[in-house]
Amino acid sequence: MSKKVALVTGGTGGIGTEVCKELYDQGHIVIACYLPVEEQQAYQWQKSLSEQGYELNIEPCDVASYESSGKLVESINQKYGTVDILVNAAGITNDKTLSKMEPEQWKSVLSTNLDSIFNVTKHVIDQMKDTGFGRIVSVSSVNGQKGQFGQTNYSAAKAGIYGFSKVLAQEVARKGITVNTVSPGYIKTNMTDAIPEEIRNSIVEQIPVGRMGEPTDIAKAIGFLCSENAAYITGANIHVNGGMHMC
Repeated sequence: MSKKVALVTGGTGGIGTEVCKELYDQGHIVIACYLPVEEQQAYQWQKSLSEQGYELNIEPCDVASYESSGKLVESINQKYGTVDILVNAAGITNDKTLSKMEPEQWKSVLSTNLDSIFNVTKHVIDQMKDTGFGRIVSVSSVNGQKGQFGQTNYSAAKAGIYGFSKVLAQEVARKGITVNTVSPGYIKTNMTDAIPEEIRNSIVEQIPVGRMGEPTDIAKAIGFLCSENAAYITGANIHVNGGMHMC
């Protein structure tokens, strides 16, 4: 595949970082977006990756905002050209059982994890149609398939990504654009590190391969779906969960 412009939302996170590195290794121009309030952390992230040989670009954006997402894409268009590859990897958790969940906890997770898929994709899809090429991969979750106690907000958002992606895949298939999802299981990130150790151990006991996944496990799957080798795969979901949930 010739050099493409790749945008990774949530690119400075645990999984997002490995996705950025994977796409850079494929020879692409890679842009990671970060929350404006995390500017200093983003610059440190960029510097650290540069020291490892990865010359990655960063752009501020609140992907929960349609307007902010539009400004992000406009800035990328001016600096690098139109977006050819979009990886929607931004996500948060805010867990509570439904009886204890406040409306803001619901809205924050749905806005960041699901609304963002619309907000960013909407601003790049017509450009992809015009160029006749596009790769869109959105990160869902095993919990969007099987559900998880205390995650009505998170599981609902991640399940919604499947429906969005399957419909969009049908709408743009004849334009040279593929739209797919990847569903991680429990992956070693700061998010899972925050889980109490006894709960993490009980989770690992439920995983047939006997361990949590690594961010690179997800990045490799996403990298494949973004490649020319996956040109005939669209509307699909790849499970990367160590056998925790099979369907």
